[in-house]
Amino acid sequence: MALLVGVAVVLAGAGLRAATSERVVADPGTGIALYGFDPVTYFTESEPELGRPEVEYRFAGVTWRFRNEGNRAAFAADPDVYMPRFGGYDPLGVARGVASPGYPQLWLRRQNGVYLFHKAETRAAFAADPQGSLEAAEGRWPAVMQGLVP
Repeated sequence: MALLVGVAVVLAGAGLRAATSERVVADPGTGIALYGFDPVTYFTESEPELGRPEVEYRFAGVTWRFRNEGNRAAFAADPDVYMPRFGGYDPLGVARGVASPGYPQLWLRRQNGVYLFHKAETRAAFAADPQGSLEAAEGRWPAVMQGLVP
């Protein structure tokens, strides 16, 4: 009986994950990208801000939330500008070949892109050598991305 319950729990969890894309960091239970933070606010505010449930947009297999209609329209017009690079995975993890999810509140902007980090230490290491970090991450990203569910 315990085995059947365990299998049911695993299958239920798999169903939740199947509803989202692993290529973009999102809450696995809700499918909300960036755990509800508005991706446009990385560019318009001094820090990221939470979006609102009534202002959403579905893109890349996940749901994005926005503070207002203008931010949603800007994202919809050019999502590649506002989406975090490497799908929101930590670039130093990607450089090592690992998809370590970044956290929306551990971030840096560089060369018109937003990068999210798994730990403050990886953000500091990236800031110390952004060019080297990006070159290493760009080289490994295609292989890391192949291991993620589209």
